[in-house]
Amino acid sequence: MNLKLAHYPKPINGEIQITGSKSESNRLLILQQFFKNLQIKNLGNSDDAQYMQKALASKSELVDIHHAGTAMRFLTAYFSVAEGRETVLTGSKRMKERPIKLLVDALKSLGADISYLENEGYPPIKITGKKLSKNSVTINGSVSSQYISALLLIAPSLENGLELIFEGKVTSIPYINMTLGLLTELGIENSWKENVVKVTATESINDKIATVESDWSSASYYYSLAALSDTANITLNSYKQNSLQGDSVLADIYQHFGVKTTSVENSIILEKRITTNMQPLSVDLKNAPDIAQTIAVTCFGLGIACDLSGLHTLKIKETDRLEALKSELTKLGAEIEVTDMSLHLKASTKINSDVLIKTFDDHRMAMAFAPLLLKTSLEIEDANVVSKSYPDFWKDIAQLTAE
Repeated sequence: MNLKLAHYPKPINGEIQITGSKSESNRLLILQQFFKNLQIKNLGNSDDAQYMQKALASKSELVDIHHAGTAMRFLTAYFSVAEGRETVLTGSKRMKERPIKLLVDALKSLGADISYLENEGYPPIKITGKKLSKNSVTINGSVSSQYISALLLIAPSLENGLELIFEGKVTSIPYINMTLGLLTELGIENSWKENVVKVTATESINDKIATVESDWSSASYYYSLAALSDTANITLNSYKQNSLQGDSVLADIYQHFGVKTTSVENSIILEKRITTNMQPLSVDLKNAPDIAQTIAVTCFGLGIACDLSGLHTLKIKETDRLEALKSELTKLGAEIEVTDMSLHLKASTKINSDVLIKTFDDHRMAMAFAPLLLKTSLEIEDANVVSKSYPDFWKDIAQLTAE
């Protein structure tokens, strides 16, 4: 379904309840398999979380997680320790193009039984669950944090716990800290000193109710709406003042665009007042790459230049996000260059109207470009792709832009 967005040149005011964080939800769903007395509240309703739940409940040998990248990584580790179970883990055409070799190699070094069914290093994979007694593994710290979190999530179930040693510089640190933070909340001992993370073997935990914080990646689109509006007052519900999510850095970054964030109980309030003469933005997003698309579109909509770095993981997401951004922003009139690790946008003075934005099967492409309705009219291809992380997105946007 394509969706046409009419130009809406008015202030943005309202209150939105965003679904629980996809990242926290999927981590807790894995941990719940090991600790049955863990209850989860405000579980996210994203496609990814639903595919995770279906996969964990499935008794079938074939588990298809479609386009859910987090589920692919976390389940690869989980099924490796599901003793006596044989599982074929597969996904969409794009998922079969996304590498998993580094995680598989790490699991094999612990003793896991995993083999490739089509192309070496890529799904689908066959996993025979078994008891893993080895407790030390070395992994490149610059790889996707999902590989690292996948290992940390099964660590408490290993009879000797886990010592994870990083080689090279560690990136996406907030996502690793999120995983360790959730382990700590459940009472599972862990530590991170220099390049070594240790997690203690844990057979049981006290009864626990874990409340999933709403998703900060999803909040980024409202930050963009606020920035692109002359004035705005938007309340977003179910957010913690001390968030485990790396994308909470939005609050600091969007001050550059005149957006103020205030925490009130379990909510955040975004306020924008008219600002002029904004300066170019230069920011390293190695710890929050999922908000790169939103920030790039915000800068283009405001007509300011930006240099975004630390984006090396974007090339193996749902699409090559850097090339996708270059393609669609260029159609809108941007002058933009990308490398394998960075994006460079020049200041612009015009925005083309009625442009069809391709989403490349990527939910964040659809949502990142939507706030441009405050500057022009545009059309979003395959708008339903947002269900991957935020099924209610278009309903909530309509609520803020309704006459």
